[in-house]
Amino acid sequence: MTRTKMNKTVRSAGHGIRFWGPALLLGIGTTLSGCSPGGDLPMLAQPASTTYQLGAGDQVRIITFDVPQLTNTFTVGDDGTISFPLIGVVKAAGLTSKGLASEISSELIHDSLMPHPSVSAEIVQYRPISVLGEVNHPGQYPYQPGLTMLGAVALAGGFTYRAVTSHATDVRTEGPHGSDVVKGRISPESRLQPGDVVTILERYF
Repeated sequence: MTRTKMNKTVRSAGHGIRFWGPALLLGIGTTLSGCSPGGDLPMLAQPASTTYQLGAGDQVRIITFDVPQLTNTFTVGDDGTISFPLIGVVKAAGLTSKGLASEISSELIHDSLMPHPSVSAEIVQYRPISVLGEVNHPGQYPYQPGLTMLGAVALAGGFTYRAVTSHATDVRTEGPHGSDVVKGRISPESRLQPGDVVTILERYF
């Protein structure tokens, strides 16, 4: 092969590399993204901006006006109920705080205990979230309205050097009685719900 022909061959090969290079890199990037831990999970929907429904572990302050004996803080049990004086077991899971107050008022009237009760309820402590995986201090942490994945990681001491920081997995209970369990992927800006179990994943490399 003459020098001229050899130079043409090299230039032709170089042109092929330049042409295929970006496409090859794009393909590799797409493949790596698809192989990222948790990358095959669907994105978990953001919590709807509706009134919060009570669930097991929530603490609720019940105030019965002018009746201090019926004013106290109650924790929603694993069965979704609270035990209220004079009435007994009251279903709380799936109700709003206002709905719970209304339910207690109705029971007091139904049992002829008070003719015109005035009852209010407010959440004093939400059930905690759990932050697991590649954080410095895995465990349970108090939930606050508006808490995001990144805020939860901060509570847990920050990411480890092995952590995937672009997303995490989240297991959430939904439904009127907290019986529906969904799992999905969340981003650092995703808002959490009380009781969420967030897992920070480990990078493959």
